[in-house]
Amino acid sequence: MKSLARVSQLYKFHAIDGQRVPVLADVSFEVAPGEFVCIMGPSGSGKSTLLQLMSGLDEADGGNVELQEKALAKLSDRDRTLLRRDTIGHVFQFFNLLNNLTVLENVGLPLAIAGKRIAEQTAPVANLLARFGLEHKRNAFPHQLSGGEMQRVSLARALAGGQPLLLCDEPTGNLSQKAGLEVMQLLREVVDRDRRSVLLVTHNPRDATFADRILFLVDGALHEGGDLHGPGLAVERVHQALSALKI
Repeated sequence: MKSLARVSQLYKFHAIDGQRVPVLADVSFEVAPGEFVCIMGPSGSGKSTLLQLMSGLDEADGGNVELQEKALAKLSDRDRTLLRRDTIGHVFQFFNLLNNLTVLENVGLPLAIAGKRIAEQTAPVANLLARFGLEHKRNAFPHQLSGGEMQRVSLARALAGGQPLLLCDEPTGNLSQKAGLEVMQLLREVVDRDRRSVLLVTHNPRDATFADRILFLVDGALHEGGDLHGPGLAVERVHQALSALKI
């Protein structure tokens, strides 16, 4: 099976007090079509940096990132932007909705950016609003929504453009326990029903149990031989793995 995303021997350094300090060191893994992969690690372990590199929003200092078997480093800025637009949907901890747009407009934004006419946006956006229980909020603005509703809008927006890979950066970090659980159930549904791929970075053991594979990022490097496999792992197993790694 071809990989949807592949990271090979990835390095990223930051300059601190005149020293090159590795943020990521020799990181390699793949995400297959229809796979839910979780990367766990404490704050500062390099999780968000990894997503930035995989999005082509930052450049690696060594190694390769491939999306749909195309190496980002070999593409022009324009081609890299187009590949990112066509391949990746984003779900963020802080939602990143546009405050001056309604729910309907926020969800339809990827379609508008792709040049779709309003008439072409109507059906797919309406279907997503119905699916995520947002029909009654279609004309509301972000400040009129709860945290859980805002994240559901963010998820619907990430799906609207049809991109095969969702990159999710601590998507339940600003939500209540109940709202966070709902979001994770929806992400699992995205994999099982839509056959999209999800790459989740989190430090939340409960969220990690929804994944097909859990990888552990410690001090910028993936822990060898420490993968867990799900979905449906007991939270206790994740806690045990974190404890063993002293995370």
